[in-house]
Amino acid sequence: MNTRLLGKDLEVSAVGLGCMGFSHAYGAPTESKEAMRAIQAAFEMGYRFFDTAEIYGSAEDPHENEVLVGKALKPYRNHVKIASKFGIGFDKTDGRINHALIPNSTPSVIRASVEGSLRRLQTDHIDLYFQHRIDPNTPPEVVAEVMAELIKKGDITHWGISEANEEYIRRADAVCKVTAIENRYSMMARGYESLFPVLEELAIGFVAFSPMANGFLSGKYNHNSVFDQKFDYRSVMPQFSAEAQQQNQELLTMLKEMAEEKHATQAQISLAWMICKKPYLVPIPGTRKIERMLENLRAAEITLTQQEVQNLDDALEKMKMSEVFGGSKVLRKV
Repeated sequence: MNTRLLGKDLEVSAVGLGCMGFSHAYGAPTESKEAMRAIQAAFEMGYRFFDTAEIYGSAEDPHENEVLVGKALKPYRNHVKIASKFGIGFDKTDGRINHALIPNSTPSVIRASVEGSLRRLQTDHIDLYFQHRIDPNTPPEVVAEVMAELIKKGDITHWGISEANEEYIRRADAVCKVTAIENRYSMMARGYESLFPVLEELAIGFVAFSPMANGFLSGKYNHNSVFDQKFDYRSVMPQFSAEAQQQNQELLTMLKEMAEEKHATQAQISLAWMICKKPYLVPIPGTRKIERMLENLRAAEITLTQQEVQNLDDALEKMKMSEVFGGSKVLRKV
């Protein structure tokens, strides 16, 4: 099992498992026992880092994913690191499949959230507690003060920020040491590379969500792929449109060629590219399929030289691509 450090001392598997898709955004929720078996199979094959959030659920059970992760990992709790998140709700009146997000990181909300997450996860602490989105109405210093309080109390051991920017990171870190950010990052979404210098300066890790552009970079989809328009966000993601399939052929061909050269899959190359780029980068691809979990985990065994990574970067800089899903709309007012 390959591991790496987030921040100064949080050791996790080099590839984590994003658990959201079992309950939210990628089709109807997986049957509970089947999902538990899959998460436990992930542990058996070597995963030691599992990511969830209080809002990953369905209309019937809004917190389903934390409950699921807690039950599945309870026998292994002392051997895994669990990340969860606080600070957003959904605008369920907007008529979207991917509802707009309503940020709220007031201290009272945070304290109530951590209590609920600890209960649902059946644990006495959360290893990495992320602010799920920046709340424009609550200063980072206020959030960081609550995080320091929760660390002192023992409810959490480390904290981080999702979809963070440099100013927010610096202000928060000055009050309570930030262990990691969790931002969208893939070959199709490289904007947050501008944060690498500040992460290195402050010794902060980078947890990369949607590392395969919501599965698109696996090369498993084509213009005939159909997604559930009630439960699956991919049904509205631009990279999965028929037009985008044509626009992204150069990218997919590059991945295929590198995969053949390395005796790997396209998905593995898309993950190895970021793993080999920086020692503090940890992708958390999500999947419901056990064979895909093993495939993704083995991406950490693939070695790309710094020159190979640079060659891929250079090609990506020049490459024309379609738009890629950038996340649900975030409302600016609570």
